Amino acid sequence: MIDKLEKIKNRFEELGEKLSDPAVISDQAQFRELAKERSSLEEIVSAYDEYRAALGSVKDCRTILSEESDAELRELAHEELSKSLALCEKLEEQLKIMLLPKDKNDDRNVIIEIRAGIGGDEAALFGAVLLRMYSRFAERHGFKLDMIDLNDTEIGGVKEAVFSISGRGAYSRMKFESGVHRVQRVPETESQGRIHTSAATVAVLPEAEDVDVVIDPNDIRVDTYRSSGAGGQHVNKTSSAIRITHMPTGLVVQSQDERSQIQNREKAMRVLKSRLYELYSSQAHEAEAEARKSQVGSGDRSMKIRTYNFPQSRVTDHRIGLTLYKLEAFIDGDMDEMIEALILDERMKLLNAE
Repeated sequence: MIDKLEKIKNRFEELGEKLSDPAVISDQAQFRELAKERSSLEEIVSAYDEYRAALGSVKDCRTILSEESDAELRELAHEELSKSLALCEKLEEQLKIMLLPKDKNDDRNVIIEIRAGIGGDEAALFGAVLLRMYSRFAERHGFKLDMIDLNDTEIGGVKEAVFSISGRGAYSRMKFESGVHRVQRVPETESQGRIHTSAATVAVLPEAEDVDVVIDPNDIRVDTYRSSGAGGQHVNKTSSAIRITHMPTGLVVQSQDERSQIQNREKAMRVLKSRLYELYSSQAHEAEAEARKSQVGSGDRSMKIRTYNFPQSRVTDHRIGLTLYKLEAFIDGDMDEMIEALILDERMKLLNAE
């Protein structure tokens, strides 16, 4: 472990020197790439420095205890040794987790798709709750949310929504949201006060970059149509909506949220590239996908991952058995406690598999 940490620290210092090189500073693309790499190492280098300081303290205390006869000094050394050993143990566990291989997609932006499932209008209303929850979460983290396609209802529900969330580490925070989200609550139209159960599915895709997927223009068919939905100034007025079919795979994507065909085409291509990236990645790494099923869920959209119970104001994640009694805050975007628990669980399972 120490050898790995020393190499990381040396690389961190090497990057610091490179970033002060005038030749690198003048090349903005290279400068950004090196700065990004250095920033990704900063946390582990800081923990390693703290770990080395704690090890130094342990060594000093043991030297005092072996050489010093003064009772008061020995007592202080004993206390300090106990604290330093505990800190070393804690930091060692943290460093082991930090050294685990990272998901190569963690720093990417994401494409998120929400679709109402069983439950009719109530499922669509729950879809709107999920869309707002992710919007508020993005705001809290300084991420940018960009709507790509929205199929809403007259009563404020969402049958389908496709959008991107952009920002450093967006995928690392959002990747655990893939699956079936179930809601239990009393609909406003329910006169008997009975609790109904409905559901929506969420898919989270790492957004593909241009170098990841190259699409042959001859492999796609582009159709235009008039936007549809519950409202909006440009709805049903111009044929600005775009539907793209990738003929080799049969994948179909669409975008109708922008006024121009060009903008909608760009957004639809982003979704298509991301879906193809996910498809090709899963095909190329079937063994890896099987291994991941033993981790925090498989990301399978048919897997029930979470229940939102409104009468009891609780949200339960079934993958890790965590229940939080703060549903109102959670659906207002305060999801970090749940997400941190999912991240920790994934890391511990990876560590145990090492």
